[in-house]
Amino acid sequence: MLNVVLVEPEIPANTGNIGRTCVLTGARLHLVGPLGFSLSDQAVRRAGLAYWESLDVRTYPDWDAFVSANKGFGTELASTAAEGSCVHLLTKRGARTYAESSYHDGDYLVFGKESSGLDASLLGAHPNLCERIPMRGDDALDNAQSWHETHERLHPELERDICGNFVDSRVSQITSLNLSNAAAIVIYEALRQTGFPGM
Repeated sequence: MLNVVLVEPEIPANTGNIGRTCVLTGARLHLVGPLGFSLSDQAVRRAGLAYWESLDVRTYPDWDAFVSANKGFGTELASTAAEGSCVHLLTKRGARTYAESSYHDGDYLVFGKESSGLDASLLGAHPNLCERIPMRGDDALDNAQSWHETHERLHPELERDICGNFVDSRVSQITSLNLSNAAAIVIYEALRQTGFPGM
């Protein structure tokens, strides 16, 4: 069984879509708080998440509680071996792509919040666990030149990430995948590699 971990998700529709994918694939969903929405019975019913009661979902108030509750996770995260690692930190800042990784039953696929992704200190401490989904950079946009000039003028402190996109935790990147799309891409690659029936 795969473990899909959403750290501080902010948009309920993304979490709902990922939850549906987890039900269909038999994956366990871990929601690490604080969450940007309510999971009360009323909120779940109002959102039309009829499958929610079929979802294997665990919630945690914060990252430390998640690590404590998942006993093997801390050991796996501390591993320095890129191959065979059980933890995959999905980020735009990864040098390796998700397709270059090896997946195994029980792996943790960890995604950060929509506005800023995973914490930079976590990524910096474990660069060998960081993976990205290849995508076109902001330069692929029709208005890229004016967009870049405006951002460089307004935010000269910004750097560019490995994809050439501006990096600023205060704003979302315009050429980012939706969280639920990114999760689906990686989940299905992991399922393909682990021999999911019908793949």
